[in-house]
Amino acid sequence: MSLLTVNDLKVHYPIRGGFFRRVVDHVRAVDGISFELQPGETYGLVGESGCGKTTSGRAIIGLNKSTGGEMLFEGKDLAKMGRAERYKHTKDIQMIFQDPYSSLNGRKNVLNIIAEPLRNFERLSPKEELLRVQELVARVGLSPESIYKYPHQFSGGQRQRIGIARALALNPKLIIADEPVSALDVSVQAQVLNFMQEIQKDFNLTYLFISHDLGIIQHMCDRIGIMYRGRFVEEGTADEIYNNPQHVYTKRLIAAIPEMNPEKRFEKMHLRQSINEEYQTGYNNYFDKDGRMFDLKKISESHSVAMQ
Repeated sequence: MSLLTVNDLKVHYPIRGGFFRRVVDHVRAVDGISFELQPGETYGLVGESGCGKTTSGRAIIGLNKSTGGEMLFEGKDLAKMGRAERYKHTKDIQMIFQDPYSSLNGRKNVLNIIAEPLRNFERLSPKEELLRVQELVARVGLSPESIYKYPHQFSGGQRQRIGIARALALNPKLIIADEPVSALDVSVQAQVLNFMQEIQKDFNLTYLFISHDLGIIQHMCDRIGIMYRGRFVEEGTADEIYNNPQHVYTKRLIAAIPEMNPEKRFEKMHLRQSINEEYQTGYNNYFDKDGRMFDLKKISESHSVAMQ
């Protein structure tokens, strides 16, 4: 049984105009995406800025209200739950935010930041709470004494580790990681990503990993969904997406990855030119007359593409 099943998820924002501020149109931030997460796997949502990937993650956790569709978590539709009922599932779905600087309350020390979810959901004595926080801090590679420090006293990588410790506090089943390393240096990114893979094995976590960095997605994810203008253009395993891309937008994304080998840069330049020609000549095969993507069609058991 899937841990999370998303069916035709939509998040639309009204555009108002005229004297009476009537709704004249909608911004279709997410316009009907569907995917599944199996327990223990990492699913990657990839796309350029503004494609709707973060909005999708925030809708699943309840920070954004969905306009339509289903979000089945262990068979129960999160979209139809009331606030009180959904609150019971909050501890099973946690989020790691993109910016480690603004996602931590600067007025609280690490002890109070990590203990906050414990105080909301579990009845622990002060001594039990302290021990639990010290365990989490040690697990993410920080010293026990650091729980009395404040966020401004840590580096970016250390702050993101505090955010991960907070997400782990309630032993969640699903963690939505919204570009968790995009604000960090490259060397620190590698440390945090390797650490996230370690704790995934230790805690049997399922990740919904959101990023625009295809190199990171390839390193982290089992399956990948490529988003563009609020819809999926391609979905498949990491091997299928990187070695056999079918949609022209996916090809353009992969071709945009910088080539580290100087001897292959000329070859990469020709590849980008050929993909651009394919986009110009075959546009109608990938987009309808309104510029919207077609529905996904299966080309293999695990590979789907939005083509005519």
